[in-house]
Order: sequence, then structure tokens, then C-alpha cells
Amino acid sequence: MPMPFFSAPTTPAGRRRPALTAVTAVAVATLLAAAGCSGSDPGSEGGDQGGQNSRTGQDGQNRADKSAAPEDLTSQKLDWKACPTPSAAEGGGTAPSPLPGGTKWECATMTAPLDYAKPKGDTIPLALIRARTSDPDKRIGSLVFNFGGPGGSGVTGLPSFGKDYEKLRTRYDLVSFDPRGVGRSEPVECKDDKQLDAYYAKDMTPDDSAEEKSYVDGLKWYAEGCERKSGRELPYVGTVNAARDMELMRQVLGDDKLNYFGISYGTELGGVYAHLYPKSVGRTVFDAVVDPTESSEQGSLGQAKGFQLALTNFAKDCVSRGDACTLPGSTPQEIENFVVGLLDRLDKKPINALGARKLTQTQATNGIAQALYSKEYWPLLEQGLDEADGGSGALLLVLSDAMNGRDEKGRYSNIQSANAAVNCVDSKQRYTLAQTKAKLAEFREVSPVFGDFLGWGLLGCSEWPVPGERDKPDVSAPGAAPILVIGNTGDPATPYEGARAMAKALGKGVGVELTYEGQGHGAYNSGSTCVQNAVNGYLLDGKVPKDGTVCK
Repeated sequence: MPMPFFSAPTTPAGRRRPALTAVTAVAVATLLAAAGCSGSDPGSEGGDQGGQNSRTGQDGQNRADKSAAPEDLTSQKLDWKACPTPSAAEGGGTAPSPLPGGTKWECATMTAPLDYAKPKGDTIPLALIRARTSDPDKRIGSLVFNFGGPGGSGVTGLPSFGKDYEKLRTRYDLVSFDPRGVGRSEPVECKDDKQLDAYYAKDMTPDDSAEEKSYVDGLKWYAEGCERKSGRELPYVGTVNAARDMELMRQVLGDDKLNYFGISYGTELGGVYAHLYPKSVGRTVFDAVVDPTESSEQGSLGQAKGFQLALTNFAKDCVSRGDACTLPGSTPQEIENFVVGLLDRLDKKPINALGARKLTQTQATNGIAQALYSKEYWPLLEQGLDEADGGSGALLLVLSDAMNGRDEKGRYSNIQSANAAVNCVDSKQRYTLAQTKAKLAEFREVSPVFGDFLGWGLLGCSEWPVPGERDKPDVSAPGAAPILVIGNTGDPATPYEGARAMAKALGKGVGVELTYEGQGHGAYNSGSTCVQNAVNGYLLDGKVPKDGTVCK
């Protein structure tokens, strides 16, 4: 796959655990798919904040004046309507159901400059979704969500988890969007579904020169497809432009400040926004935090460590249940050794899975990673490993499909295509085959299970047709309002240390760190009352938690 292997979770953490009896591909895929009025309409009538937005001169206090959108775009009126059925690129499915109490989801399209350096040139459509506040008299404004990826659709993600944010809807319109290149917002496309089936089954951890050539040829083939199908937008889908889109969104929604809830990659996007527009930052929360001080190589190495830690914690839990654990081994190390051995066997010979599809080593590792995003998926992981050991790879393949955005009918969303496009335009790093091979020992040392995959992933942008923009994101935001930064000590995908690095990088008086001692990717949806009270207290009442707060 063209980018670091586990960069796009399909759900926020803390979802309900499915039943383990008679698990079907459709049920699991459905479960795992995904990863804030008074009388005026804030989208179509300029909002209820008295026009106190950047059109009154606030842009002059921010860093991105040269890239400001023209007035005909900042003053555009959104046409909110009933939401359509999600597109194939968004993952398909049905139109979102109303929230408790009957509030219906509304969708609209915002127009943004394709290239902010040419703000009056070509444009790109951006899909938005919202649910209006349940208490218009106490409305603060909009609360914009980004659930991560990069590549995740906010238009399908927010309704999927909308019930989890009902408390926040008492004072906000809940809003999310498909970032440029994602879902319904001119999606990046690279290959058709059958081609992707073959591509995601390829051996992504070459063992000899022939396999190395096949891997590199595959990267080139994939990148050429992206350029052929989506060359127009590839140079413009990076995080900086997505942040500029959020500033335009703030103005179009009529909000004086951007109130924001970013999860996983959404924290990087939020940090870049805060750097560009510190005076526009409103009440903001970062959960499952990306470390902005790391290069893409360091981030991949951190993920290798994080997923290995999560696998160790999974193994410890299994051993603690004694005979109830179905996996071979009386110690965590023995279970980890079993997993390594299973993957080695799959490297030599894939096993039967779903129909004519087989489970390869690549897909098994992908499926294991998907299940480690949340502790509530651990029973699925145990079952999938046990079944694969017995010769059936169906469950691990379904988990892998969920990571890659494949539904039960064989249709792919564009989550991984967009993920590659955003990451490759964001990062300047381009590794050669020799440089990648020189790094593998370090990756293998920190993770016997995931090291090879994430190490070889360093080659992901080597054939990309568009140059990268930067080495690391700049998130320094002097003068911004406090940003609550939450780190989870057991997070596999965005290791805990990233939260402290983000809080420090945002700047003194801006980053406020909160630690959650738990498992899984993210903290707010983990079930921790302590975390939820801290977040709700800030977003709803403006009460900033004490820096260094710990929730258990």
C-alpha cells in the first residue's frame, strides 16, 4: 500500500463490541466501517453571531492573509438539504437516520479554491453535514469534527457516532465534512475495485530481489493510476489546504471562532489550522494525538512500537483468562510468537478465506492492526487468529477489508487513495530501496509483528507524481485559545508521547495536556467519565482542565 501501513483507522475508539456467535462478513464489515440555533440559519443567512467573523477584518490577525479566499466564496450561502445516500467513495450505505428526538441530518456543498495561491481560479466542492443544536437558546455556534485518516469521510463518520456527541449538541450544531480529495469532495481515485483486490493482497514485505521488484513496480503502477484518474487535485489535497478550507468553512458558517474536535489525523489538521489562524481558534479538543515533531519515518517507527505494545496488552489479557483464551501459549511472549509464526506461514502459503479470496500475510497483518484499534475488538482478534490457525482466514480478511474501506460487495471507498495522496503531498521524504532496506532492522527490533510492514512502508511515496511540501507540520500557535490535548497511554496508532509533544509544540498557555490511562485509539469514546467530563466541561462551559490532569 502506498503509505505507512496503519495510517487510517476506520472508526473512533470505544464502539460497542459485536456478538461473537455466527459472525458474518457483512456484520463485521458494517460494524467496522467508518475509523455544533436560534431562528437564523448559520449556513444560509450568515449565522446568529452578528457577522463577527473574519470578513470583519479578523484575517488580518492571522498568518494566512495571502491565501484568503475571495469574498464571493467567504459570503457564499449554503443550501442545506436532506442528506443523500453516501457515495461509493464515502463507503456507500444508507442515508443517515435522525438523531434521538427526531433531529434530521442536513447536507450541503461548500465551494473552495482548488489552489489558494490562485483564489479566483478553479474551485473544488466540499461536502458538509450538520445536525442542529438541541437547545437553540444556549447555542454557542458550530462544533466541527474531523475523525482522522487522512482519508476518512466526516459526512458518513459523524452520523455513525452522532449519538456519542448528544451532550455536545446541547450547545452546538454538530458539523463535519469530507476534506478535499475525500468521499464526496472530488475524491482521489487510483484503481478500480478488482485491481484493488489484487493490490491489497500483494506481498508488502519482500524477501528477495524478485519480490522487491514486484513491490516497487506495484507502487509505481498504483501512483500512475492516481495521476491518471485524479491528477488535477493531487497537488492540492494536503493538510495546509484542508486547514484553509476549515477557515473558509468557519466564515461561511458564520462563526466568530472555529470550535473544533479533532481525532487522530484530525489533531494534526487542527494543529496546522491553529498555526495558520491562531486568533480564530475557539474551544478545541485534540484526541488520539499525532506527534507533530516527528518525521514520517519517526511516525512509522512510533506506530510499530504502539501496535506492538497493543498486541502485548492483548496477549496479557488473553493469558489472564486462563483456559478461556483460545490461543496457544501460557505467557504473552508465547502468544506473540504464535502470531509471528502464523504470519510466516501465511507468507509462504495463503489460506482460504471468503469465496475465492484467500488470506495473505499482508491482509492478516492489516486485520490484526484493525482489531487493535479498540479493546472492544480484542475478542474478534482472538477469534480471527484462532480460526486462521485452523485454516480459515475469513474473519481476519473482513477486518483487513474494513481497514481498506472494502464493503461486502467488493466496493472500495477512497479512504486509502486519499490517505496516500494527502500523506505524499504533506511529506518531502522520498526513500530509495537501499535506504528503506537499511532501516528495516530498526523496525524489526521494535516490532517482530508490525516492523517489516511499517518499515517497507517508507517506500510508499517513492513513486508519487507530486512532490511533498514539508518535513514536519508547524503547529506553533502563540496567542491561540487553550487547546485540550488528550493522550491515551495504550493507543497503538498515535502513541501517548505524541500528546505531550503536541501540547509543547502548540506553545505555552495553548496546549493543555490530559492523560487517559487506557487502551485503544482515542479517549473520549472509551467510556471514561473522567475524560468526558473534562471535554464536556471545556466545550460546553469553557472550563479548561488543569494541565497534567490524569484520568484512569
